[in-house]
Amino acid sequence: MPFNYEPSMGPVLVTDPKLVEIRDELIKLERHFHHPEQGAPCSVFEDLTEQNFWEIGASGRKYSRELVLRVLKERSSAPPKVDWYTSDGYCLEIAPNNYLLTYTLTQDTRITLRSTIWRKHGENWKIVFHQGTVVQNNQA
Repeated sequence: MPFNYEPSMGPVLVTDPKLVEIRDELIKLERHFHHPEQGAPCSVFEDLTEQNFWEIGASGRKYSRELVLRVLKERSSAPPKVDWYTSDGYCLEIAPNNYLLTYTLTQDTRITLRSTIWRKHGENWKIVFHQGTVVQNNQA
């Protein structure tokens, strides 16, 4: 059972000004995974994930790239009608061309903390790893 989430309980994370543009770009790319566009080709998701990508879902289960791509393809055929927004975006360069992006995702009354490791290949971005943790879920 998730605890009562209070954003003020955690550290105040401030993105280095040199990384603000990268943070904003990566948050926009995350949209493809949380709210796939209707009819989006699976290649969009494939292009954004490393071959060895994996995820720990909000459920605590581990998911392979293949499973995530299959679910995203299904969602893009009938995108859910959910209001969502992100906040508390933070970006940290953890190695050359590798960035940790963290943020809070609010989907209706469900709040999750998200973390993604992104890698830049030339002009292209790819996700290496993603994790979501439910911190509040007020759905009946």
